[in-house]
Amino acid sequence: MFSFYAPDGKEITSLRGEVLDALEKLVLLAHSRGVTLCHENEKGIYGDVAKRCLEIHKAIPEIKAVFDPANFVQCGEDTKECFDALKPYIEYMHIKDAIAETGKVVPAGKGDGKIEEILRDLYKNGYDGYLSLEPHLFRYVVPEDASALVKSFETDKEQKYAVAYESLIEVLDRL
Repeated sequence: MFSFYAPDGKEITSLRGEVLDALEKLVLLAHSRGVTLCHENEKGIYGDVAKRCLEIHKAIPEIKAVFDPANFVQCGEDTKECFDALKPYIEYMHIKDAIAETGKVVPAGKGDGKIEEILRDLYKNGYDGYLSLEPHLFRYVVPEDASALVKSFETDKEQKYAVAYESLIEVLDRL
């Protein structure tokens, strides 16, 4: 789940109380049905940066974290610092990377999300949560490629998923 976008004209940081109240109501509703809520750091919502994600998790510890490195990169955050702060709450990892300079989503390990470093930490510490591929790879640039090779996957969803999967396997093989 997300922690709400601000209505037009409102500053997201001014909505802290409203956001936490609404999330608490959602937690009560979810728990009454045996459901655990997991919050994803999505750009443009209250919980888009680590500081506000941490506020949510400290105020409502029943909410677990979905950690999305690409979204933190796109918000100008250092993903390893975000990970270190949110580690106790992480239940679920989105495997999606991004390039800080452009915000473009790229396969795991091809951007600035420090995915290999984060997965290595999780692995060493016995992580038993989930990984999910979130390949949003409509177009990506492989940064190591001096010719700026651009691959377009706008019509081939299977190919996008295959590239995302193969990139994750390459990262996991290095752990």
